Amino acid sequence: MRTLNVAESSGAPVIRETTSRPQPGRGELLIRVWAAGVIPTETSWYPTLHCKDGEPRNGAVLGHEFSGVVEAVGQDVGSLELGREVYGMNDWFADGAMADYCIAPFFAVAPKPERLSHVEAASVPISALTAWQGLFDHARLRPGERVLIHGGSGAVGSFAVQLAHQHGAHVIATASSVNAGLVTELGADQVVDYRTQRFDELFKDFDVVFDTVGGDTLERSWTVLKPGGRLVTVVSTAEGSTDPRVAKAFFIVEPNQKQLFEIACLVDRGEIQTVVDAVIALSEAPDVYAGKAPRRHQGKMVVSLATLQ
Repeated sequence: MRTLNVAESSGAPVIRETTSRPQPGRGELLIRVWAAGVIPTETSWYPTLHCKDGEPRNGAVLGHEFSGVVEAVGQDVGSLELGREVYGMNDWFADGAMADYCIAPFFAVAPKPERLSHVEAASVPISALTAWQGLFDHARLRPGERVLIHGGSGAVGSFAVQLAHQHGAHVIATASSVNAGLVTELGADQVVDYRTQRFDELFKDFDVVFDTVGGDTLERSWTVLKPGGRLVTVVSTAEGSTDPRVAKAFFIVEPNQKQLFEIACLVDRGEIQTVVDAVIALSEAPDVYAGKAPRRHQGKMVVSLATLQ
């Protein structure tokens, strides 16, 4: 079995081979992974480097969203039977899905959208759940409201644009001019080129701002909210911020089987689509995490593990 681990000495991702594979416990599934989504910043995240009790963590397997097939089941796993094609995510503190096999709790897994390949499906779980939870659970977006989405062509932003549009909101998104056409196609009513335009000089009175960029973009976003407006951010640097507004706005996506079911339905009805930046082999993944691989900044990069023998 191949795994992509964080090396204990350098912190860089390394591919390892092992003769054993994990076994599911109660409430868990063993997934034969056919594809896994890449979050390049994951190598520096707290759960990657620490155990839940705060102790240092060494050799974590990267990647926490996947598409594959149920290979084995523990007790009490609901209706997800052997052989079912599924997609989902696993715990941040658990070994991830950059491996031929991974373990996931059944409540974080749902049947794969039928119209998607495994590669396409692997780009969905974390990004689409983040967009869903940010817009609806945290910002409480309502039809007819004005929403500003930063990073509209990115992995999370591309789903946020589509979900907000489907929900009946007026969507304005920031993106590069190169990606403006894509973001418009996804449902944005207007696209701001962040390289040449300042959104805070063009627009005011947003009901919701969804931030996937952080930094100066996040700071300037407070000025464009109307009284009572809501801001949410998913940028990891906002976690633990001393600014109470930022600390309140930040959230981390949580696994949710019901929402994965609903997202799959939207995909299969053709109401939302996936955006895959590039498909790479596991052998190329270390370069992606090291920032050495070229990107279009459209959706998510996906690792294909389909060469499993």
